[in-house]
Amino acid sequence: MIPEFNRLSTTEIELMLKGPILACILVAGADNHIDNKEIRGSIESVRNKQKKARDSSLSKFYLMVTEDFEDKLKVVLQNYPVDAKRRNELIAEELKGLNSLLRKLDKDFSVGYYRSIKDIAIKTAESSGGVLGIRSVGEAEARLVNLPMIDDPSKY
Repeated sequence: MIPEFNRLSTTEIELMLKGPILACILVAGADNHIDNKEIRGSIESVRNKQKKARDSSLSKFYLMVTEDFEDKLKVVLQNYPVDAKRRNELIAEELKGLNSLLRKLDKDFSVGYYRSIKDIAIKTAESSGGVLGIRSVGEAEARLVNLPMIDDPSKY
């Protein structure tokens, strides 16, 4: 297990592990349609996070997250309503729960987690091509891509 998680309960650890998946579903489903490009973009982004983090705790975290990411995403998605508006409300509320957890953790880890989860959201949005094509972000995704429900831990 990751040493930073020693202060967290099992439920809290599960939310931390679920965070990147929730960010992916939130942004990918913002336009009421989650396509395979968005899922592949999320998977690629998460794998890149694990490789770039090297031997850090964040690398170990993303190693756990990347394991069966697509299957986990599909299982998590099944637990939410099909209606995008209602699903996004529930996911946003769940992501807010990360705020109290990030305050409990080492600041460097929290900041790295926060930045990486935002990057996953951006890569997910860009992967579908948006309205104009390559690396553009659609209007519905643009409202959520910065994950406004999660506070920046570098500011506290």
